[in-house]
Amino acid sequence: MDTESTLSTFVASDGDNVAIQDWPLGRGRPLRGVVLLVHGLGEHAGRYDHVARRLNSWGFAVRGHDQFGHGESGGARGGLPTDTRLLDDLADIVDSTRARMDPKTPLILLGHSLGGLVAARFVALAMRPVEALVLSSPALDPGLNALQKLLLAILPKIAPDLRVGNGLDPNLISHDPAVVAAYRADKLVHDRISGRLARFIADGGPATVALAASWNVPTLLLYAGADKLVNPAGSRAFAAAAPKEVVSAHCFETLYHEIFNELDAEPVFAELKKWLDAHF
Repeated sequence: MDTESTLSTFVASDGDNVAIQDWPLGRGRPLRGVVLLVHGLGEHAGRYDHVARRLNSWGFAVRGHDQFGHGESGGARGGLPTDTRLLDDLADIVDSTRARMDPKTPLILLGHSLGGLVAARFVALAMRPVEALVLSSPALDPGLNALQKLLLAILPKIAPDLRVGNGLDPNLISHDPAVVAAYRADKLVHDRISGRLARFIADGGPATVALAASWNVPTLLLYAGADKLVNPAGSRAFAAAAPKEVVSAHCFETLYHEIFNELDAEPVFAELKKWLDAHF
């Protein structure tokens, strides 16, 4: 029996509000683990309700937060006050989540796109121990053109808080017209990105790939071969360099960026379930 998701507010270290959404298991159901969802650029945790429900059905409680400058959390839309803000908030949420968990219960990070980069950086920098990591189309290679690289070399230095359109084409998130329409109509979705946030993405992806060879946290990497929003070459490079006994990678060649929101997402969920069953 599904329980209703609940909304609450977490106060970050600088006093800003962070919106939290919880999808608990029904009363009496055995808990296999807790999954922390980290959403992508311009969106919010509420868009993962169907993913959370699926994880619930497999015995996992789920918690997601709207990252700084996103959804119902505080901050300028697409802004980033410090280079490490998204990582620091995730550390606070991991701490608060651990405090209410049995110490023997596994904690798993699941990050999509920008959230995948945040979760991967968090693990790479060993900010807090987690039992496992799942990456969905992570932003390990933003696929910048020459002009964008030039702008990124200049703008973050002279106007790090200037926010501009992120250039994301909603038609490329999924082949499902209903998903695209819902995304366009979602009042909590925005298209802003600051120079500092763009620099975090541009620098963080290659820095994470560079550490792949020494990866030691069990990781499932799921990515889209037809992704036109994040360059799948970043995921391929990470998978090629990482120890095969630690990182399991699967490319869905024909899918667009939001692999859990595609017309045929069942093979994606099947890979996730198979990996979770093997590890937990």
